[in-house]
Amino acid sequence: MWSPPPAYPGRVARWTGEWLPGAGDGSTTARGEAPKWRGESFGLPETGAGSVAGGGIRLVALLVDLVLGALITALFVPYDLQNVAAMQTFNLWAGAAWALITVVPVTFFGITPGMAVVGIRVARLDGATMVGAWRALVRMALTVLLLPPLVRNADGRSWLDRATGTVVIRMR
Repeated sequence: MWSPPPAYPGRVARWTGEWLPGAGDGSTTARGEAPKWRGESFGLPETGAGSVAGGGIRLVALLVDLVLGALITALFVPYDLQNVAAMQTFNLWAGAAWALITVVPVTFFGITPGMAVVGIRVARLDGATMVGAWRALVRMALTVLLLPPLVRNADGRSWLDRATGTVVIRMR
């Protein structure tokens, strides 16, 4: 089973405000017991800035991004609710627009427009500044599958977080 690389002390502080002491799977704390709150095993606070974002707020961010992708597409691609072929084309381009507004900003800034609206961001567990292209692409591809974002561990990290060595945290 794949596990993320170990954390480097102090490097994640600029993203989370906390030092992430380990990069385990989130099932136990450093003392070997179940975490009391999401993110405890990574040294994240229970609430407030730097705490692990819940599934509901992540869903709202995704919906905002999907709507934004559809609105951008509507500016360039004609749509007709009565024409199946036109709607298939529109949906294809809307999906491409969503992928673009998801992958590019997450690669460089760790945030999508929807995440900015709700105040969350993606942070790497190893403390690197940028999430990176391959992590952003894997996160986007797994989100399309729908099941990976829904399955979470004790730390509130989904399969896509665990596969890419990231965590979604609150900014406020």
